[in-house]
Amino acid sequence: MAPYADKVVIVTGGSKGIGRGIVTSFMESGSKVVFCARGSAAGEALEAELNSKGPGCCMFLSCDMSKEEDVQRLVSFTLEQFGHIDCLVNNAGWHPPHKPTDQTSTQDLRDLLEFNLVSYFLTSKLSLPSLRQRQGNIINVSSLVASIGQKDAVPYVATKGAIISMTKAMAVDESRYGVRVNSLSPGNVMTPLWAELAAQTPDAEAAIREGENNQLLGRMGTPAECGAAAVFLAEATFCTGIDLLLSGGAELNYGYKNTTP
Repeated sequence: MAPYADKVVIVTGGSKGIGRGIVTSFMESGSKVVFCARGSAAGEALEAELNSKGPGCCMFLSCDMSKEEDVQRLVSFTLEQFGHIDCLVNNAGWHPPHKPTDQTSTQDLRDLLEFNLVSYFLTSKLSLPSLRQRQGNIINVSSLVASIGQKDAVPYVATKGAIISMTKAMAVDESRYGVRVNSLSPGNVMTPLWAELAAQTPDAEAAIREGENNQLLGRMGTPAECGAAAVFLAEATFCTGIDLLLSGGAELNYGYKNTTP
């Protein structure tokens, strides 16, 4: 039996992209997964698709992670259905369109902090009583850009850097209860959001090719590879406080960096 068979896992932002890959990988490991997203159609379709395959089972809940009452409902629903939580994967987040700092409002920053960071904190806080009883673990999805920066994306990079710092601090605090806390930092992964952002450029195909060429491996990652990395962290019982780069080597070697006119 796989190590994560019959374990109870919450995945936020689980209906598309990286979240979909994570939900699918835990399902393939035999886990009981509760996942959520803002919209219902994609989540309900994925729930039906995965439950028809097994070996795990999943339940979808529509919720907005920027609303505290929705986060509470997600955790309460999971406990009502399964009695406990073994793993929490904080994944729900958003990358706004690229803007220079002087064109970004303070409200834009506050809103993104609420959605990308505060929701992680709150979901973790509400899940910790059960995670402590089970000596479970938390996986926070961050981003490679937290370590290397990104042009015209100060709010996004700030939220992702804060996620890694929060992960390390929480790993220290929760070690006394046997709860592990790790983060996962993907680089370029071909997701619907990546395609949407590419479509906003003058040449979407060229943007995608550039994205592929940023990795030493010459391609983007896949949601399935992100899912496999999340399951690895859930099962890696001697890892806590680490940030696992899932980048295809994008951070290595020299590249064209000059941004001056």
